Parts: sequence; C-alpha cells; structure tokens
Amino acid sequence: MRRGTIRAWGLVGAIGALLCACSPHGGEGQDCPTGVKSATPSGFCIPRYLSLRSGEVLARKGPGKDYAPVFVYRAKGLPVQVVDETSDWRKICDPEGGVVWVHRSMVEGVRTVFAIGDQPVTLRRAPVDGSPAVAYLRPRSIALVGRSKGDWRQVSAGGQAGWVKSGEVWGLSPTLQCR
Repeated sequence: MRRGTIRAWGLVGAIGALLCACSPHGGEGQDCPTGVKSATPSGFCIPRYLSLRSGEVLARKGPGKDYAPVFVYRAKGLPVQVVDETSDWRKICDPEGGVVWVHRSMVEGVRTVFAIGDQPVTLRRAPVDGSPAVAYLRPRSIALVGRSKGDWRQVSAGGQAGWVKSGEVWGLSPTLQCR
C-alpha cells in the first residue's frame, strides 16, 4: 500500500448553524449490544450510528415536514448518531455537535467515521501503537469503517486503508455524543 494523503470531504453549507446547535455496508443498528434493543419505532437501540445517504439532506427543527428547515447537509456519508426517533424521522447528532431531525430515508446503515481535530489522523499498517503509517486522513475527512480489533478500527478512504484508534475519529463512541 502506498503512503498518501486522503482528500478532505468537509461539510459545506451552514456551518454556523451547526456550531450553534449543540462490515462497512452493514444494516442499521448492527453495532447494538447483543440482546439490547430499546423500545423504539425501528426496533434498533439508541444511540446508534448511521451515515447520510445523500449529498443533500434537509435538516429540520422537529420530526415532520411542518417543522422549519434549519440547514442542508452537503456531505454524503457523514457519520451521524441517532439520539431519538419516530417511525419516519431520526433525531441526529453530527460531528460538530448539531442536533436536528432528518427523514429516515436520508440515513443508511453504512458505517463511517469523521476525522476530528486540526491535524491529519495517521492510518497505521497494523492495529498497534508504533506501527508504520500507510496513509493520513485529513481533518474533516470521511472514511468507511471496516473490522475491529480491541480499541482499533480499520478504515478506508481514497483507495487507502489502515488502522486508527477509536478515539482518533468521530463515529465510534458507544456513548451519547449530544442531546
């Protein structure tokens, strides 16, 4: 695998609104603990991670078309954490702390992560500290999540793959990320 830098897919649009608000193709809720399913309309636990299905997703103040739009996400694949739901709507938390409602058709079970911070995230050849770098994930980049080994996750983007520690990217913490 050649060493390279992965191009950022940063959020476009109303970033100010975000700041004011608070296997990779698996199904929705696949990472829920065994036997734990909250009493939710979908039957999947909360919180859980999904990703945006489209490059244009309308974010609303509440669960319905009668609620005013807040902004439009323009970041297909962006990981989001579902923090509440109705039968047709998902209340999501994004990597910037924004909490909005989107229609269930606008999210999917493809697991992705988001590179947080101002520095590139090192993708390592093996899931151990000190393993050689194989690529770098630029800040605000999105990568697909693969297999896991302990606190490490294999991720891939831009034709590159490597291992990162769970805390180095957003989209893997099992705890509620915002309210």
